[in-house]
Amino acid sequence: MFFIFILAAGNFCTAQDSTRVTQAYKSAAKLKKAVDNNDDKGVADTYVGIANNYYNQGNYAKSEEFLVKARTIYKNLNDKKNLESVTRKIAQSQEKQNKITPAISNYSMAAEISYSEKSRAVNANDVARLSSPTAEQKEEAIQDNINIGLKTKDKGDLAASYSQMADVNIQQKDIPKAEENLNNAYVISKKEAPQQALEINQKLTNFYVENRNFDKAIEAKKSVLKEDFVKENSQEKVNQIQELADIYIKKNDPREAVALLKNAYGIALEKGHTMEAQKSVKKLDSLYNIAGNTDASVSLYRDFLGKLPDLVSKDRSLVDNKILEDTEQRISQLEKEKELKDALIRKKNVFNYSLIGVLVLLTGLVIFIFRTLKKVQIKNKKIALQSLRREMNPHFIFNSLNSVNHFIATNNELEANQYLTKFSKLMRGVMENSAEDFIPFQQELDLLQNYLALEKTRFADKFDYEIEVDESLNMQSLKVPGMLIQPFLENAVWHGLRYRSDKGFLKLSFTKESQHLKITVEDNGIGIEESKKQKTEHQKTREGRGMKNTLERISLLNDLYKKEITCSIKDKEDGAGVVVNIKINLF
Repeated sequence: MFFIFILAAGNFCTAQDSTRVTQAYKSAAKLKKAVDNNDDKGVADTYVGIANNYYNQGNYAKSEEFLVKARTIYKNLNDKKNLESVTRKIAQSQEKQNKITPAISNYSMAAEISYSEKSRAVNANDVARLSSPTAEQKEEAIQDNINIGLKTKDKGDLAASYSQMADVNIQQKDIPKAEENLNNAYVISKKEAPQQALEINQKLTNFYVENRNFDKAIEAKKSVLKEDFVKENSQEKVNQIQELADIYIKKNDPREAVALLKNAYGIALEKGHTMEAQKSVKKLDSLYNIAGNTDASVSLYRDFLGKLPDLVSKDRSLVDNKILEDTEQRISQLEKEKELKDALIRKKNVFNYSLIGVLVLLTGLVIFIFRTLKKVQIKNKKIALQSLRREMNPHFIFNSLNSVNHFIATNNELEANQYLTKFSKLMRGVMENSAEDFIPFQQELDLLQNYLALEKTRFADKFDYEIEVDESLNMQSLKVPGMLIQPFLENAVWHGLRYRSDKGFLKLSFTKESQHLKITVEDNGIGIEESKKQKTEHQKTREGRGMKNTLERISLLNDLYKKEITCSIKDKEDGAGVVVNIKINLF
């Protein structure tokens, strides 16, 4: 019932993570230094550092990608010690992705090139653990690695071995042993590898919940909430409180769950974690609905909407994600720079043998650079197009919330609730399609119908409207730019029709003309020139972003997709209203 706030928060996907940003900066600086100095080992070591960061964040696919790059360099340098180490890490990343066959292959390869008896035995045991058909054989291999870990005090591998042993214990239904081994794994990893400790703690709580031992599950989750690596990370703290609330829900203790979720919601609001706040609200709303407490749901929903602008302003996720994206691109560029340097060195050597060979290579290099620049230009245009789409959403939400405020200010609570219900449906459609440049025509038509229904609710005495669709148009296969027409409808209502003394009329039509889709927005409002005259001095100084963004989107869509979109806006010849004509190439 109250999912509007989920949709409104949809564009804000993660909370701030300054640690990741710092790590990315450092990695880029190290890689640049290594590339500048032609230090291949430094490049490989940096790749390993980047891979470890991704591994600790749980992004095992990216970790494997950089480890494979590092292994290639170590192999060329004949660095056997690092070659064994990175091969083992590749196997661990693959195992985390459940890529068992290649993981076994890499553990086996690591065992073959191991520089010590200890590492050879550890890798061989991992091969046996993954390939053994019986739990007893797996247990023997894991126990051997535990014994080695206890002797060498390698806490990372030791914690992983205890966790693996717990999996075998669960398979054998040896509950006490599974509990003991999971606790051992958690105690070891919480000091050395917090991310691993969180994974193990989650496995432990899941284990308790599956065995209906809710009190121990609660105790385990409360324990991790006391750890410094959780207390100092507000986002992780909120996530863990939500996990604890879930346990109370499963225990059938909704009162405690509600208290915890309120706490999580408060922290998320204070620290600017939009998605975490939304998740807490969603869970609270579900509990309130189960309890039949509609008033609490409405109050919660209003509170979230009221605090959403401030929450979004605190949420640095978009900025941090942009920084991370730029830094990752910088790392990619540095890799290309290294490739280019190596290519230039090779070309210089070839020059000693054949001038023609050098010219051929230079020609290839120019083509490569040209294509790369072309790809960068296309990517930049797509990023710009995405930014314009995202900028439209806050502009539209602001105007719609102003309408809600009007209903509330006039004590028209019923109309406000009806408006919000329609608004939530419209926003769901807008958010679901916000990632695509083109959406099915039927979906766009539904969005526009919903939008006009909203404006009709707001200005019931100001206008009627009609939507006319050519029957020859294929409603399902035809695709059009999403929300491209809405700003023209908004202008017609807000700057034309609502200033009429009597009721006006708005007509939206879609027709097929040869190879083009023609879209016409026609109103009998006061017109462009009269609208300009009625603007206040303050309004004249403000730049209208809605129409400017729309025209910029049309330009970018034409550049990227060659759709030949044209747009004309003019007053009617008799001066009574405005006509907007948009044409889109159907092929």
